[in-house]
Amino acid sequence: MLRQLITTVGQRTLTPLLARTQRFSAATGAGGDGKDGKQDVVNHADVPIIDYEDPDYLPLPEYPFRPDEPLDVKKQRLVYQSRKRGMLENDLLLSTFVAKHLKGLNAELTDQYDRLINGVTNDWDIYYWATENKPTPPEYQNEIMNMLKEHVANAQREKRLRQPNL
Repeated sequence: MLRQLITTVGQRTLTPLLARTQRFSAATGAGGDGKDGKQDVVNHADVPIIDYEDPDYLPLPEYPFRPDEPLDVKKQRLVYQSRKRGMLENDLLLSTFVAKHLKGLNAELTDQYDRLINGVTNDWDIYYWATENKPTPPEYQNEIMNMLKEHVANAQREKRLRQPNL
């Protein structure tokens, strides 16, 4: 009895939404009724999808490097940026790498790491280079990349299922 009541109430409240039709101007000018150039659309299933062509070249934004940033502030920023990549695989790889190596890096190596994770690359590029699924471009093949590849190889078989605590 209760189930029938809920179903009946649900049908009464959803029916106006499901049966709603809207009218929009058709791109071709031929309408649903042929008079006003308008077309009937039920539940937006018949709305045409407009897909724009991407330009041949999309400029990638360049990260503004900070030459006068103090080393300790830069390292704090890199800890955060290594943990919040937007891709779980890189979050794990880079956050564990930073927890293990960042304190001992000098200014030059810290700059190399900064250029690697903030350069004109995307996260998949970094992941594929570090896991050696794709060759590393010459501008990123440096001591930091070698350290990262060694870290990813995980010869000690450390468990890296979570990001390290801050």
